[in-house]
Amino acid sequence: MTVANEFVVVGPRPLRGRVRIPGDKGISHRALIAAALADGVSTIAHLGPGDDVVRTRHALAALGVTMTVDGGTLEVTGRGVEALHEPANDIDCGNSGTTMRMLAGLLAGRPFPSVLIGDDSLSQRPMQRVIAPLRVLGADIDGRGDGGVAPLVIRGGPLVGTRVELEVASGQVKTALVLAGLQASGTTEIVEPAASRDHTERLFSALGAPIERIDERTIRVHAGAPDPFTADVPGDPSSAAFFVVAATITPGSEIVIEDVLLNPGRLEFVEVLRAMGADISVVSDGDHLGEPVGSIKVRATDLHAASFKCSEPIIDEVPVLAVAAAFADGATEITNAAELRVKESNRITTVEQELTKLGVRVDATADGLLVHGGRPHAATCTSHGDHRVAMAIAVAGNALEGESHIQEWGSVAVSYPEFAQDLERLTVAK
Repeated sequence: MTVANEFVVVGPRPLRGRVRIPGDKGISHRALIAAALADGVSTIAHLGPGDDVVRTRHALAALGVTMTVDGGTLEVTGRGVEALHEPANDIDCGNSGTTMRMLAGLLAGRPFPSVLIGDDSLSQRPMQRVIAPLRVLGADIDGRGDGGVAPLVIRGGPLVGTRVELEVASGQVKTALVLAGLQASGTTEIVEPAASRDHTERLFSALGAPIERIDERTIRVHAGAPDPFTADVPGDPSSAAFFVVAATITPGSEIVIEDVLLNPGRLEFVEVLRAMGADISVVSDGDHLGEPVGSIKVRATDLHAASFKCSEPIIDEVPVLAVAAAFADGATEITNAAELRVKESNRITTVEQELTKLGVRVDATADGLLVHGGRPHAATCTSHGDHRVAMAIAVAGNALEGESHIQEWGSVAVSYPEFAQDLERLTVAK
């Protein structure tokens, strides 16, 4: 139950039944921007409901894009990038790093100034990783702290395509460069140090935008725009991960997550859990706008430790994978996860602190965590204002005897405001 800004979980309660989780957050951002750039009317169903996606909607509205809601469907009237106009005020990205980084690329090529601001957390997150490559195309962008953090001041103007080598593998940064490249003269070639999430390439290519994949790490972009479209956004696998772990660690559970995105770059958490002994089946139902969609079936089982090295596609699932490790037999080592320190919270520190409250021994390292599985117990924890930490602790609490309290629960609104209700619908009363 939710009381004020606290969520109380009484466990253990098995999860049973079927669930359709909210639309994928990353695809929702991209679909909104694609619809704004298209010349015509696009319709988007099952758009992600979290505050991050709302920030992108409001930002596009401030730039002159017309949007109307009809039932559960959003209708977007795009008039092309040239129709975007100067916003009357600063654009508030809230807690959404995706909104800020993608808009930086979109606005870099527009002939007007704009300012992107965010909340206290977002104002501390690294932006140099997107500012520096955009400057290679000729973008005029400044930020606080030697240009490294928000607010970002963007003085839009002409961009010139060239080869850009990114320092970090990031789907957000890559998307910013794609959006800039669609406005630049000539050819923009984007090279990543490793493959990142490929939603932008899949969606924009399916919509006829001039994007070409050269190899796993390289894409080319020419000036152009996507076509109008009709989209049904599949369920977010990063949100699905919480229910996958919840069903795995809670005895007696068996669930099916329907209509979920099955992009191979987003299912690495499934392989990690399978390596730990999880009973998970994935069934494809076909493709939609370049993305595979289907269902995930999960049954409860005992877990054992299986250490893993993080990459960009799995970084958001680490908090809930750490919860799975807390219930596993043995010690799970999570490495190559230094990026966790610059998320909505310092997730290496916050996950260590909250699992320790649950009676789990956790050793924080420079780039990850060593989680010693054992016998967690119910406790009072806090989200530290981080939506993924909040939901991960709720998953643990559901599998534990007694009451677990999660304070600062309101942070879940960033990505999954209805998480508590969906968990309640799936759980079987004691």
